[in-house]
Amino acid sequence: MPNLTLTFSSPLNASIQIGDIAYYTLAPSTVGGFQTSTQAEIVEIGAVNSINNNTNTIICTTTLLNNGQPTTSSYIFFSKNNKVNLSTVLGYYGELKFKNDSTAKSELFSVGSDMFISSK
Repeated sequence: MPNLTLTFSSPLNASIQIGDIAYYTLAPSTVGGFQTSTQAEIVEIGAVNSINNNTNTIICTTTLLNNGQPTTSSYIFFSKNNKVNLSTVLGYYGELKFKNDSTAKSELFSVGSDMFISSK
């Protein structure tokens, strides 16, 4: 697949990382004081495979043809890869003690927890 290099005039978002998926939409217009796209078409550019913060560029693997690529007025954004970035609390433990000092009847509706084996 071909690569597409996107160069920005501003610094890149600090949370972008290799493996994120880049998208674009047509140039936004101002409506009611907010910038919005008049057409809700969101186009996937492809996976980010290189980031250069010094030159404010990202390189994406893409299948877009020349006439389907973003222009200088397109709004570019990205989403995180859910397979990689799903997380829970790591390296912590919790200890709970439930005590009812009341003499009246009471019920506990629900208690939940999440755990997994992180190493063997």
